Amino acid sequence: MANHLQLGFQDASSPIMEELVEFHDHALMVALAICSLVLYILTLMLTEKLSTNTVDAQEIELIWTILPAIVLILLALPSLQILYMMDEINEPDLTLKAIGHQWYWTYEYTDFKDLTFDSYMTPSSELPPGHFRLLEVDHRVIIPMESPIRIIVTASDVLHSWAVPSLGVKTDAIPGRLNQTSIVTTRPGIYYGQCSEICGANHSYMPIVVESTPLPYFESWSSLLSSSPLPNL
Repeated sequence: MANHLQLGFQDASSPIMEELVEFHDHALMVALAICSLVLYILTLMLTEKLSTNTVDAQEIELIWTILPAIVLILLALPSLQILYMMDEINEPDLTLKAIGHQWYWTYEYTDFKDLTFDSYMTPSSELPPGHFRLLEVDHRVIIPMESPIRIIVTASDVLHSWAVPSLGVKTDAIPGRLNQTSIVTTRPGIYYGQCSEICGANHSYMPIVVESTPLPYFESWSSLLSSSPLPNL
């Protein structure tokens, strides 16, 4: 959960988000090295009288051609690795379908029979003490921790986007099309997100809440929902 005056990312709660944070730090260090080198050369040119003949300086031309290529390779290789990791889904333990509407989400646990519910934002007048305004919902998404989860995202009316920053997930919900992604939570917790595609007047009022729980709790929760109506949280 983000806090006031936070400059960095939220705490990573999935392997993909951990890789994204590490790549962000790696890219920032490369950018810092480039800026420092450029600043040093500019300072040197302004303060020193350089007598180097740059017209025939083939060594310098070779350096400023090869060095940027090396920098691009250092940025491209880890980036491609993360892209393939985000796109790879190997034998998920659970499939969750998220359907975007104006302005709420519908979730379907396709591995269970008749396990479907709508998730609306909790109004401020009904918000329990200690909960977050504009981020809490009446029905949370419950998933087992340390289990690969496949998430299928679509929409029924306009463009939406299912995004949970601490899990490193942001997938567009497009009417008539199924997009899929995967998550693995590394610890139990409650993770908040929001629709990240402008979808109308109440775009900012369709939050996402994912609760990661141990497997026995998830099994008892799913059994309870299969036999009784879904209670409000």
